[in-house]
Amino acid sequence: MSPIKITETVLRDGHQSLIATRMRTEDMLPIADKLDRIGYHSLEVWGGATFDACIRFLKEDPWERLRQLRAALPNTPLQMLLRGQNLVGYRHYSDDVVREFVARAAANGIDIFRIFDALNDLRNLKVSIEAVKAADKHAQGTISYTTSPVHSIEGFVEMAKQLEQMGCDSVVVKDMAGLLTPDVSARLFAALSAAVKLPLHLHSHATAGLAAMCQLKAIENGCSGIDTAISAFAEGTSHPPTESMVAALRDTDFDTGLDLVALQEIGFYFHEVRKRYHQFESEYTGVDTRVQVNQVPGGMISNLANQLREQGALGRMGEVLAEIPRVREDLGFPPLVTPTSQIVGTQAVMNVLTGERYASISNEVKRYLQGGYGAAPGPVNPRVRQQAIGNEELITVRPADLLRPEMARLGNEIAELAQGPEDILTFAMFPDVGREFLQQRADGKLVPEPLEPPPGEQSNSETPTEFQVSLHGESYHIKINGSGHRQQRMRPFYVTIDGVPEEVDVEMLNAICDNGNTQAPSPSQRPRATEPGHVRSSMPASVIEVLVSEGDKVEAGSPLLITEAMKMESELQAPIAGTIKAIHVAKGDQVNPDEALIEIA
Repeated sequence: MSPIKITETVLRDGHQSLIATRMRTEDMLPIADKLDRIGYHSLEVWGGATFDACIRFLKEDPWERLRQLRAALPNTPLQMLLRGQNLVGYRHYSDDVVREFVARAAANGIDIFRIFDALNDLRNLKVSIEAVKAADKHAQGTISYTTSPVHSIEGFVEMAKQLEQMGCDSVVVKDMAGLLTPDVSARLFAALSAAVKLPLHLHSHATAGLAAMCQLKAIENGCSGIDTAISAFAEGTSHPPTESMVAALRDTDFDTGLDLVALQEIGFYFHEVRKRYHQFESEYTGVDTRVQVNQVPGGMISNLANQLREQGALGRMGEVLAEIPRVREDLGFPPLVTPTSQIVGTQAVMNVLTGERYASISNEVKRYLQGGYGAAPGPVNPRVRQQAIGNEELITVRPADLLRPEMARLGNEIAELAQGPEDILTFAMFPDVGREFLQQRADGKLVPEPLEPPPGEQSNSETPTEFQVSLHGESYHIKINGSGHRQQRMRPFYVTIDGVPEEVDVEMLNAICDNGNTQAPSPSQRPRATEPGHVRSSMPASVIEVLVSEGDKVEAGSPLLITEAMKMESELQAPIAGTIKAIHVAKGDQVNPDEALIEIA
């Protein structure tokens, strides 16, 4: 028997699962020395959603985060989660981008690459594995665990054999939703350990309350390493607590050898850190056995709650969780892990909010049904496929085989802002958000989203609550007072004008917002969608691209706009044939379902 190896996830999946990936580097570095002295098998610090969150919300350079952590953790292998041909983005990238990304990640500090594909299509792992081996780093092949009529232990064992043949250094079972049961864990790892010679690892989320038991049964049947999270960021949709698993294995044949007291000190540190991010806490932090049915993974459920809240529909979470398995079956039972979790989850949200299944279909679902992400694990619903892509030709080859080299073109497009290959790769992963980040960095205007003070503490925000406003030649003294608990997402505010509490009309409110630089376009600026030729969005969204101009002739079904909601893009098509009479939106605009975005005569 050998000591069980522990991979600590607090710096990546732990906070991704519980506080929507919002932990900042400044809260990681002070504890780095103590983390480095523990003797972990590895620290997961990068990949997954951290790259996106760094540039979108935290205004941090993810590459600089990696370099800082590498310098602060010289004795511990650093690990990342890599989505195969998707890297850390949401589409497939050309092979030259994949090779360059892996090379730069290795050069900046990553030692272990956990490589997975959302569909378990091994064709999508080939180039990533080759690139990791070329960089002389550890390639960990991943089995994305799920349950369905088309998945079985025998199938997963065959996949492990193929990963071994592809040159992987170890194999991990990635139970991203917490679907494993103790009995299945025992049988799965017994079969895997009999079939392959590689070290076996288990990554399981605690959502259903079973993960710790599953880890113990896996260990008893050949598993040599497990993922845990320090207690302050454990349980719920995260992982079993590091301290608990170390204590459970102590004085057994599987003793980790880790210092429990030192781990407890680290836990106390992160207990205080977590308080800073209370505004991002998931409302789904306890045991939720519904995951055994809906299969929503730990990293997704808190983000799904935030997305529904932004749509004003958090109360419909139950409907969405019931719709997700139905959409998943229509799509051939893909494992729910990035990006398929977002693809299935967002389509389920659209089905619920529009009141009609597949009345609006995201571009990602269309691409999936065409084969743009790889081969679906099982047969897809032919009616849904026909509705989504019509008679377009299906992609049966490895999707990346259809992509031309991209690095040179990407470098040219971002040349004025890129300071090196890492910046080009940032732009490649997220073109719009990446460009905005690099531009803000160049302008010295990188400002992270604000953190709300803990309840009971005064805010240090510089947002004015008392000021002068000039409107139509008149000057007003405005004072805004709030009430209600600070953690409430919606709470009343009271406006006093020249010392007198008054009702304020929309124009006045817009003027007040404008004074604070927070005014949004008023929906009243656009006509209501009432005519057959009025183009509307099925849900609140932002405009990514306008594809037509006034005067253009269009056919029914012609693409007119690309919108984005919940990180998924949708194509709005012409409801009738005719001429573009008016366009009421531009790129970047926020739109609502009742608005006429384009008028067709």
